[in-house]
Amino acid sequence: MGGALARLEAVVKDRLAANDAGASYVASLAAKGRGKIAQKLGEEATETIIAALTEDDAALTGEAADLIFHLTVLLADRGIAWGDVAAELGRRHGTSGHAEKASRPQ
Repeated sequence: MGGALARLEAVVKDRLAANDAGASYVASLAAKGRGKIAQKLGEEATETIIAALTEDDAALTGEAADLIFHLTVLLADRGIAWGDVAAELGRRHGTSGHAEKASRPQ
């Protein structure tokens, strides 16, 4: 999985840097602004939920891929790498989910 995410992240970063909205979906989405990227991520999250509840495994897998793709675009737009996310997951490893949530600032 790590290799696939690294390849996806590299392609997304390259397309954001190229800034060619006519040739790249990533660049065209970014040109509409971070709010549009976030909106698209929300739409994909909703579609993933619907697939989880009403569709087969193939549909859920496809929607999960779309969700991860759009999350990658949003993270890259913010300058956050998957390595940063992995480091945060590593920091949380071994901590109860309840304890971790309770430790967050309110």
